[in-house]
Amino acid sequence: MDPMRVFDRAAVRMHRDRAAPAVVQVSDLLGDLAGRLVGRVDDTTRHFSRALDVGGRGAVAPLLRKRGMEVVSCDLSASMAALNGTPCAAADEEFLPFAPGSFDLVVASLSLHWVNDLPGALIQLRHALRPQGLFLASLPVLGTLAELRVALTEAEAILKDGASPRVSPFPELRDCAHLLQRAGFTLPVADQEELVLLYADPLALLRDLRAAGETNAATLRDRRPAPAGLFPMALSALPRHDGRAQVTLRMAIMTGWAPEAACSQ
Repeated sequence: MDPMRVFDRAAVRMHRDRAAPAVVQVSDLLGDLAGRLVGRVDDTTRHFSRALDVGGRGAVAPLLRKRGMEVVSCDLSASMAALNGTPCAAADEEFLPFAPGSFDLVVASLSLHWVNDLPGALIQLRHALRPQGLFLASLPVLGTLAELRVALTEAEAILKDGASPRVSPFPELRDCAHLLQRAGFTLPVADQEELVLLYADPLALLRDLRAAGETNAATLRDRRPAPAGLFPMALSALPRHDGRAQVTLRMAIMTGWAPEAACSQ
């Protein structure tokens, strides 16, 4: 097996295709997260006219259009891409179809964490930017869904011998700025935002993950049916706050600029 193939991209596409009709169920959460990211545009003095929305699931493109930008949206899933309005394209983040210098802003809201070659995808996104264009991305980092990961691992260890990966692996925050620098962005910055989600019904957490297209697509996932009682046992073990199940979403907010055009001699 290719050691670089951490994620099953066919499964990622299938999950997002399946989620497209249901993503409205999590539109408030996706909109809040998109707003936090797109708000970083307002911290700059630059005017942006043409933006690329990568995997925004209908939440990012409207925010950019409200700021007067022309927006092109893309998603691995054609059904999910269509939620953003036109122009849109079904496009694999690992093999982007856009010409160099096509955009002066790229926004990727929680959409790059299922990519196997993240450095390569970041390089392609930098190439798609015009000189001094801005790249903004949010990426789940280590600690995201940690409560669910621990609960599932401990429950599965009780029910059978060993446990399989059921929550995606996430990078560490400290690695994110380095990834930007490695991809050739200037002034790379990665800071952290944290959101605690509370669920009166813990099963709603699993429904939300499914509606967002965020179900397990790890290549090494167990393809067999989960042990009977796994999810009820794990969900009952989640930490509680005021009687509601608690999980954490920890995001790296990544900012980088495309370098200036090289001066001709």
